[in-house]
Amino acid sequence: MSDEVVVFDVEERKKQPSSSGIKNFFAGGFGGVCCVATGHPLDTIKVRLQTMPKPLPGEKPMFTGTFDCALKTIRNEGFLGLYKGMGAPIFGVTPIFAICFWGFNMGKKLQMKDPSADPTYFQICNAGAFAGVCTTAIMAPGERVKCLLQIQQASGGEQKYKGPIDCVRQIYRQNGIRGVYKGVCATLLRDVPATAAYFTSYEYLLKSLTPEGGKRDDLGAHKILFAGGMAGMANWTAAIAQDVLKSRLQTAPEGTYPNGVRDVFRQLMKEEGPAALFRGLTPVMLRAFPANAACFLGFELSMRFFNYIAPDW
Repeated sequence: MSDEVVVFDVEERKKQPSSSGIKNFFAGGFGGVCCVATGHPLDTIKVRLQTMPKPLPGEKPMFTGTFDCALKTIRNEGFLGLYKGMGAPIFGVTPIFAICFWGFNMGKKLQMKDPSADPTYFQICNAGAFAGVCTTAIMAPGERVKCLLQIQQASGGEQKYKGPIDCVRQIYRQNGIRGVYKGVCATLLRDVPATAAYFTSYEYLLKSLTPEGGKRDDLGAHKILFAGGMAGMANWTAAIAQDVLKSRLQTAPEGTYPNGVRDVFRQLMKEEGPAALFRGLTPVMLRAFPANAACFLGFELSMRFFNYIAPDW
């Protein structure tokens, strides 16, 4: 009888995602690299659409839409122009996503008395929000540098920054550490609800796609890709409006918005109306599915690898 109980417990543990912080940290980092490599070109287009100047009366906008922005970027800067600013997220993506998945795992642990039990969706939502808070210290400066690199030369101006390190150096020289961390509150405003939606939707879909009595590790790549892609779209549905405000704040000249994101919102509502909060939605959604499908597939495959080589971690 005791042997049967032991076997049952082992099988039940295999049905649960690993609660190892180390495994979640490294698997999350690998998933993040997969995400950036897949989705950065559309992220560049999104930022350029969000930050382009308002056209004067009678003038055409700098970009009329997603495909116009892509074509003009490639025509003026070559195909690699779509990868402007990728150095910043690639450099920061491993710790950002590693901390995000670690924070999600830790957020669940902090709420659950029985670590072997299934967390409720409320607990998953809270853990996702906690993960969004955990990543802000790295996410905010990384987003600041990425956005500045993505918009330079978009209007035909000279290249101000030679790369991510030069960008950080110039910002720090001019405005100190506060300049590097410009947009922290806007980043929190975006990432807390977005990350909550991200993990909640992913866990819900993954559970729905798992056959009754089946294990998470038995799911095929196509189901993980679907759940991850839909989670990415849920993430950006919750984040797009705040992301517009964050991008404008982080790319504006110093002193433009003395009260931060509140001033950005006030000016945007006054001059462009609510529709401007959803500028860049098309490239965001085009990017969200493949990028986050790749992210979660990379994460799940990494976890399976770690569970195979170190099952007792």
